[in-house]
Amino acid sequence: MVKAAGRGATYNATSRRFALPEREADGDWLDAQSLVDGEAPPLRTSVTILKPRTILTRNTSPDIPFSQSINVYAGCEHGCIYCFARPTHAYHDLSPGLDFESRLFAKPDAARLLRAELAKPTYRVAPIALGTNTDPYQPIEGEWRITRAILEVLAETDHPVAITTKSDRVVRDIDILGPMAAKGLATVCVSVTSLDARIARTVEPRAPTPERRLAAVGKLVAGGIPTYVSIAPVIPAITDHEIEHLVARAAAAGARHAFFIPVRLPHEVAPLFRAWLDTHFPDRAGKVMAIIQSLRGGRDNDAGFFTRMRGQGPWADLLRVRFHRACRQHGLNLDRPLLDTSRFRPPSGAQGELF
Repeated sequence: MVKAAGRGATYNATSRRFALPEREADGDWLDAQSLVDGEAPPLRTSVTILKPRTILTRNTSPDIPFSQSINVYAGCEHGCIYCFARPTHAYHDLSPGLDFESRLFAKPDAARLLRAELAKPTYRVAPIALGTNTDPYQPIEGEWRITRAILEVLAETDHPVAITTKSDRVVRDIDILGPMAAKGLATVCVSVTSLDARIARTVEPRAPTPERRLAAVGKLVAGGIPTYVSIAPVIPAITDHEIEHLVARAAAAGARHAFFIPVRLPHEVAPLFRAWLDTHFPDRAGKVMAIIQSLRGGRDNDAGFFTRMRGQGPWADLLRVRFHRACRQHGLNLDRPLLDTSRFRPPSGAQGELF
């Protein structure tokens, strides 16, 4: 185990999926290091620049309601223990554990690459999703402002966008999103998984508090922006009892739409989550995993299309019934805002940037 105050993961084991080298320090060495060097310094966040050749990611998954997305950051300082994006850090020869939330990557050329992509004669407009892998408004966005630069290009070209975040930093960009929403070009989904501050501090240690996120929902709605609340993930025996309260608070904040997803534990997320349970909820760790496995066909994770986002079995059915009943009670999900793709116009002068 690694002591890292304010972080989500409890250890930093290297992924074995890609045969990456792994080192294990024995107790004698750790004792000598402590005597010579003293205690390890606090874990700091670092940011490395990535220079991809393209910025749009496309998918054809039947479980995902968008066909293209942009992820301007790799890794996420929010440190959510359940994050299904953690395994992607293994592609960088880094751990999906603490490395994922402390050794981040940024793509400062994202707006320029997007402009070039939208200028191609072969480009076919479809809503672009932001925040599908890591949060576009995580703390480093305050300095890097890459997400805002992306939005400026999309606003200029009247291109539709759907944002998902668990940060109230999104209200910074209401000046762009408000006019876009008035044209039917923008929606925002704010993730709120628990109203319990203690749970939020452990499950999402560096994300803004739930109250700040709900306040952001109100500000977005006041700015004329169609706003969802995502209750994702629902963690059995830890947050599932809050479903009705979360739906009620979402409606009170002005949201007209909500959805939920049972917790998913792909690849390295499962052992990280189990270690987190043993640290923070040892009294119910076995119960939590037993329910998760009942939702996932007897496994820690179900990667199958059509079931991975919904779960299966009696627990999944009960969660759906409770959620839909709460939404009906509070008037949520009566309609669905559609993003307008007819207004798009390619950026002027962008083709020259390719050369």
